Amino acid sequence: MKTVSPYALEEYFSSGYEESHNPFITKDSRKWGKHVALAGSIVAFLFLILAYATKNISFPLSSFFLVFVYFLAGTPSLIRTLEDIFVWNINIQVLMTLAALLSVLIGGELEGGLLLVLFSLSEALEESVTQKTKGALNALHKLSPMSAYVISSDGSLYPKSVREIELGTKILVKAGEIIPLDGKVIDGSSYINLSHLTGESIPVSKRIGDDVPAGALNMDGSLSIEVTKTSAESTLSKIIRLITEASESKPRLEKILARFSRQYATTIILLSLFFGLVLPIIFSEMPYIGTEGSIYRALAFLIAASPCALIIATPTAYLSAISVCAKKGILLKGGVVLDALAKCKILAFDKTGTLTTGNLTCLKTEMIGNDLSDEEAISVASGLERSAHHPIANAIIAYAKAKNIKQKELNDIKVISGKGVEGYINGNKALIGSSEFILSNLSSEHHKNEIAEKLSYSGHVVTLLLYKESVFIFHFSDEIRPHLKKTIGKLQEKLRVVMLTGDHTENANFVGEAIGLKEVFAGLSPEDKLHKIRDLSKIKPLMMIGDGINDGPALAQANVGIAMGQVGSSTAIEAADVVLLRDDLANIEWLYKKSIQTLSIVKQNVIFALLIILCATTLSLLGVIPLWLAVILHEGSTVLVGCNSLRLFLR
Repeated sequence: MKTVSPYALEEYFSSGYEESHNPFITKDSRKWGKHVALAGSIVAFLFLILAYATKNISFPLSSFFLVFVYFLAGTPSLIRTLEDIFVWNINIQVLMTLAALLSVLIGGELEGGLLLVLFSLSEALEESVTQKTKGALNALHKLSPMSAYVISSDGSLYPKSVREIELGTKILVKAGEIIPLDGKVIDGSSYINLSHLTGESIPVSKRIGDDVPAGALNMDGSLSIEVTKTSAESTLSKIIRLITEASESKPRLEKILARFSRQYATTIILLSLFFGLVLPIIFSEMPYIGTEGSIYRALAFLIAASPCALIIATPTAYLSAISVCAKKGILLKGGVVLDALAKCKILAFDKTGTLTTGNLTCLKTEMIGNDLSDEEAISVASGLERSAHHPIANAIIAYAKAKNIKQKELNDIKVISGKGVEGYINGNKALIGSSEFILSNLSSEHHKNEIAEKLSYSGHVVTLLLYKESVFIFHFSDEIRPHLKKTIGKLQEKLRVVMLTGDHTENANFVGEAIGLKEVFAGLSPEDKLHKIRDLSKIKPLMMIGDGINDGPALAQANVGIAMGQVGSSTAIEAADVVLLRDDLANIEWLYKKSIQTLSIVKQNVIFALLIILCATTLSLLGVIPLWLAVILHEGSTVLVGCNSLRLFLR
């Protein structure tokens, strides 16, 4: 008897009982299970060809082949139809099965077989389209390990379900394995690949103390990790949850079609019955039976009016778009977001952490006093800051390195928490830190007044160096994201682009000019941002991009809120409709184009499906097209609509 791992069972249950995950069947059998519906349809189609080929040669032989057609293509359809009828769910499946059975009763066995085969093939292809559109979600489910190796107190390893692992548990991830849970590296070093999560293929080095997300691939070394998030709260689980919610969130048009599908199916059945019984009464020369009879025409009408293409017109398009966006590192919280995006005409950016990286860069320096050269001041400042670990220290060290200025060696360096750093050079004290800290240590009142005046006009982040009674002012600005000017230029061709920031006007204008942004609104509090979003939204629909906790209200207020996935706060991500996993603002233009393309394809699908239904039903009642052609028009339109939706996978 085959032994089944409990983790294999867990994977089977989480997959929704897909045969391809069934642990009770062999690996080779699972491969067959993936395509069993399509394989059955193809075999039924081959038997149908044989039935048509032998029709005029041997009727019994033709009927023999038809038995296999009805068995292979009709049995699954009949079972699903009976299940639907038992719960009074009159749908497209019921329509098709009823049409096939009526075809047999009026002597159209071959047409009924054609209907069943084409309907079966159409459903199999529709399922393939759906699986394709859910490709990103399926890939993430496969990435999610069911178990992890826990490191016990004595150093031994034992497997445990990730759902049962608690915070603080130590686990081992070997080279080539997927990291099962979010955690912090406590031992070992390795490169990890985040491409499945962010789309970024460049490996990232991880050492002791670094955080690692669930779903990342550990590439070359073993890592001991202390779990910081449970399975339900892990990065991978959140992404899977977002994609699932997006897939299940239906746009307005799809909701309308789903709501009226049952009433529509019932109406079509009643109309077919009405036409079959009443047409000979209205047109006295029309018979009930035969290819020119009312029952034959009513049956063709029943098939032609079945809205299979209309039903799949919207979900396949939206699911395709959601899936291709997920593969590009963009998570959408529902197809309805694409509708809203396509209507937006204004794009509002937050500055810090969105347009800028949050890292500081030194813009300029100013000297007050004459006892110090620029080179010496930068050398002393970088020597002091090498003992500190904050953005300003990193910016000064990078500034000195860019100018090829060596750090000055200092003695007795002491970091004064919240204020600055002090040290000594040949007995001379050197101080660097906040303006309040430096001014409190400066004896010259003249210098104090001059510094205060200069700082009152500065809109930048500043730090001051005091050495030999001279003061050196460093001015800093946020580091602008690379290639942003080109991105903003492209966006401004299609949208009105504005910046909303709580930063000083001077610093905000500096960033705006550097990236070519024309409209800048600075000095805004979170409440001011919210009011500004409301005012702009009254003019035209607006999308807002932000990353911080303070951006949460504005993101929720915007027609479409977009959050930065890597640097963004959990508040911003929860409030947003779109999450950029890679923090790549160049994807905004691509996303906007994709939303417009999606809306266009939805409209094409719906119009095409309605035209086919209108033309085919009218011509069927008039007796212009036979039953077999109504079948082909119906099923062919369904396949074409599905293929049209797959165009969204093209760049």
